[in-house]
Amino acid sequence: MKRVDDFRLRFGRQELVPIVIGGMGVDISTAELALEAARLGGIGHISDAMVQTVSDRRFDTKFVSEKMKKYKTNAASSDKSNVHFNLAVLEEATRYHVGRTMEAKRGDGMIFINCMEKLTMNAPRETLRMRLSAALDAGIDGITLSAGLHLGSFALIEDHPRFRDARLGIIVSSVRALAMFLRKNARLRRLPDYVVVEGPLAGGHLGFGIEDWAKYDLHVLVAEVLAYLKSEHLDIPVIAAGGIFTGGDATAFLELGAAAVQVATRFTVTDECGLPDKVKQEYFKANEDDIEVNTISPTGYPMRMLKGSPGIGAGIRPNCEAYGYLLDASGRCAYIDAYNREIELHPEAKKISVKDKTCLCTHMRNFDIWTCGQTAWRLKDTTRRLADGSYQMLSAEQVFQDYQFSVGQQIALPPPVAAP
Repeated sequence: MKRVDDFRLRFGRQELVPIVIGGMGVDISTAELALEAARLGGIGHISDAMVQTVSDRRFDTKFVSEKMKKYKTNAASSDKSNVHFNLAVLEEATRYHVGRTMEAKRGDGMIFINCMEKLTMNAPRETLRMRLSAALDAGIDGITLSAGLHLGSFALIEDHPRFRDARLGIIVSSVRALAMFLRKNARLRRLPDYVVVEGPLAGGHLGFGIEDWAKYDLHVLVAEVLAYLKSEHLDIPVIAAGGIFTGGDATAFLELGAAAVQVATRFTVTDECGLPDKVKQEYFKANEDDIEVNTISPTGYPMRMLKGSPGIGAGIRPNCEAYGYLLDASGRCAYIDAYNREIELHPEAKKISVKDKTCLCTHMRNFDIWTCGQTAWRLKDTTRRLADGSYQMLSAEQVFQDYQFSVGQQIALPPPVAAP
């Protein structure tokens, strides 16, 4: 039987282990996790979601508090149209996060950054251009465009000196989305270097409707994209993503014609992952019926997470003055509308609950929205139960190499913890 290590992902003359760790924000896919993937010869992602918060945590900057101080008099207002990001500060935070990560890089692999179009930040084009350009300036190996069609994203950086040097890719969930992207960018004569085809079992935001996501199958989607690229005579590596839990699962996609697989859920319970250890234990304990797809994200996309996420139903006041990453070009966010509705319905209440939307910025910052793939309930089968009832944490190397070298549906458990 073949295994993942029998295949290689090729970018020109460079060959990599065909394993990509997905870009989970906010700093769930940490620099440490991405660096391990690169050291082991694959690709690791960091995420630029709420990059100013990430910089404050990692480098003791004060970007969030300074923004909050500037706009604090607006906190009680539902009009957030005047709450803007300082582009110079956004650039500096991105350079910190990306630059320090790239300085620490070792090994033959690569480090990419995941960049969400839905982080509209009250100035969609300007803030996205700055995030992309600053990441390229700081030396990132590649950029994966996610959470949106990104029809104009290439054009934002077409004049950047690294536009044709860095690896640029796009996440899609259908041939239609890919075709739209390629047509829109045809004039630039710059094809994506890779295409991530993300299926319905992925974690976080999904590129499907809430009523129909379960009707799709990743194998079919990957086969359709491969057939489309062949019909268009385009040689673009396809990376399969979503629900790939074992090395055998990954090998099946590589044998189908995918150039690599993107995986994330199994890395949420590694030492290098940014989730707090107590949250990692919630992932281990989860059963299949503890996982749901809901519509509480203000982005409008369905989102998969654990039902026990503390952010679900929380009625906190919108914190756009400090964060505000999901404000649209008019300074609006669906959570603000939902929050104000509940305030009007319950004017005397000391505490309200908002069921249909969540303040995603604040709750992701606090690790209170526990996004996960559909296979998260199987995480307990990848490790050992300890005497106190908790589960043994894994290393990123152990999980990476289990994908790389395992055969079929085998999963290598970590070595037992030595008795004290």
